[in-house]
Amino acid sequence: MKEVVEFLTLLHANNDKAWFDAHKESYKQALSCFQEFTTRLIDGISRFDPMVAGLTVKDCTYRIYRDVRFSADKSPYKTHMGAFIAPHGKKAGYAGYYFHLEPVYDAGSWSQGSLLYAGLHCPLPQVLQSVREEIVDNGAEIEEAIHTAKGFSLDESEKLKRLPKGYAPGSPYDELLKLKEIGLVKRVPIEYVLNENLLENVLKDFRSTCPLVSQLNRAVQYAYEEMM
Repeated sequence: MKEVVEFLTLLHANNDKAWFDAHKESYKQALSCFQEFTTRLIDGISRFDPMVAGLTVKDCTYRIYRDVRFSADKSPYKTHMGAFIAPHGKKAGYAGYYFHLEPVYDAGSWSQGSLLYAGLHCPLPQVLQSVREEIVDNGAEIEEAIHTAKGFSLDESEKLKRLPKGYAPGSPYDELLKLKEIGLVKRVPIEYVLNENLLENVLKDFRSTCPLVSQLNRAVQYAYEEMM
């Protein structure tokens, strides 16, 4: 993964088309390395979460080109590479496992450093409602799944100040019900990324989040069936 780290570090300092075009071969080599890692990551995750079996790299990865139409930051390229491994691919709306490699953390910008994320991001309203019903019915199981994920913390960045409409206060799961998405985050240093056992370490970490991802996807699947 050293090749990817080196390229992204240089791109962070030279985020313009002229530099990128002059270093296109370096980009292709870094991309190939990341894609190979993603292939192995998909295979590894599928061994403890069979719902992701059969996915391809294209199903899980993203273009490096930024959409700058509505952004004040007009930097043309992302300074990270990421793979979201979820049932039916990154756009299907299911919970999954996201590996985010970003060697340079720039406080105050949209960059965020390298991390692992497991959960449900930006769910449809019907899906979020189904997840909240799952929390009401099986909140203890969800809390246990959160605590089982060693080294991860609950992402509370997208959270309502009050309980959503239709939920009376007083439940032991009020704080979970306020969340607009359910996810676990583990921020990792560059030493983690460059470790020769990166794949094994990522798989071990994601395996600990599988109970939560599986429970969330049960709620997602129920919502989709109701929407048909």
